[in-house]
Amino acid sequence: MSVLEVNYDTSIPNNVDLGEDRKVLKALERWHPGYLNWWQGMGPDGFQDSLVYLRTAVSVDLDGWAKFGYVKMPEYRWGVLLAPQEEGRKIPFGDHMGEPAWQEVPGEYRSMLRRLIVVQGDTEPASVEQQRYLGKTAPSLYDLRNLFQVNVEEGRHLWAMVYLLQKYFGRDGREEANELLRRQSGSLDSPRMLGAFNEETPDWVSFYMFTFFTDRDGKMQLESLAQSGFDPLSRTCRFMLTEEAHHMFVGESGIMRIIRRTAEAMKEAGITDPNDVEKIRALGVIDLPTLQKKINLHYSLTIDLFGSEISTNAANYFTSGLKGRFKETRIDDDHQLKSTTYRIMKPGDADFIMSDEPALTTVNARLRDDYSENVQSCMDRWNKTLEKLDMDYQFELPHLAFNRAVGLFSSISATPEGKIISAEEWQANRDTWLPSSSDMDYIYSLMKPEYETGKYASWIAPPRVGIDNKPGDFEYVKLA
Repeated sequence: MSVLEVNYDTSIPNNVDLGEDRKVLKALERWHPGYLNWWQGMGPDGFQDSLVYLRTAVSVDLDGWAKFGYVKMPEYRWGVLLAPQEEGRKIPFGDHMGEPAWQEVPGEYRSMLRRLIVVQGDTEPASVEQQRYLGKTAPSLYDLRNLFQVNVEEGRHLWAMVYLLQKYFGRDGREEANELLRRQSGSLDSPRMLGAFNEETPDWVSFYMFTFFTDRDGKMQLESLAQSGFDPLSRTCRFMLTEEAHHMFVGESGIMRIIRRTAEAMKEAGITDPNDVEKIRALGVIDLPTLQKKINLHYSLTIDLFGSEISTNAANYFTSGLKGRFKETRIDDDHQLKSTTYRIMKPGDADFIMSDEPALTTVNARLRDDYSENVQSCMDRWNKTLEKLDMDYQFELPHLAFNRAVGLFSSISATPEGKIISAEEWQANRDTWLPSSSDMDYIYSLMKPEYETGKYASWIAPPRVGIDNKPGDFEYVKLA
């Protein structure tokens, strides 16, 4: 078997020779029933018997790595897939820079590495749980299928982290793997580890925002972990990034389709003012100011996931060679950060100041800045579309200090434009900047399922191209 191919002969598809690693195979087989129970209990509600046109990895070669076909989600072949090993790979950063990449867990970093894997693993089932009921209000079979594709691949990413825990961390790893199934998004007793993954995803606009903003954070974190000196983690994350690209596509294209449909409806009705919310909502579409409020919310929630701008923990991960920076090998510096600085924004007495801080303790801030730049480039495409549609409106990212609960800005209140204000003024204007209860009630009122093949809900445009180049009337989901 080629190292790029996936072996489907065992109960757990893999390209890591699980058939020769009986101890790990047995451990994963013992974990598997609990996973299936979790999927049935916390995965997509009401569609477990439906046939879904899903892609499944057959290789980790980027050329033709997946095949498409109908499958019931509980029968999806989740598995363990690592990118090909790079011969002679060296650790690209930190105190161990230039040393051979580790194939086993270095004892002195065992606890830190386990923590990184567990936190990443915890996000994967959390998003499935958050999206559990969305299928019941899907705007089309095309969108329903995309939701389920995201769900099954988040499930596979959980498998990826559980494999690392089971193989390299013994009893501790087995216990952590079980805990990943015990915690639940939004639970009061056993919540998920990161705040954004305990928020609800109650509607499809939230889903598109989540896959655009929060899955993009996932991309940044995976890119950083793909630099790791621990080679199995690096290889795992490199292949996960291949699957993650579709998740971000679902979000970016979904929001673009909402924009297109709103513009079309306004043009048909002769409405030229994008801020005429009442008239636009009467058309059964989503007004652009409400989309801007959703952008403000999901962006601010997501940048909290990067942690504190100044962090000794992040510095320790970097120095130890466990977690690098975004596209580490392309950065033109010494990759050890012993004496370099990085400029970050900090709150001052009445305004914000720029401060040169040690680059080693600001790797979180740098990753967040790389993320914001990536998000802005995508939003530029939305704004260019608005220009082409003759819409006098532009989306903007809120200031870094807006609506923050983590890091340097968590103790202050600021407007989306970046003006520091009192907590009382912020509360008085909250519904101007973030979705109000009436905004959400309106969005919920639109969330009615459209299951007829080739049809789409009134508030979203059809995609330009179908999945796997299928025609517009393709039956992406055969409902049970």
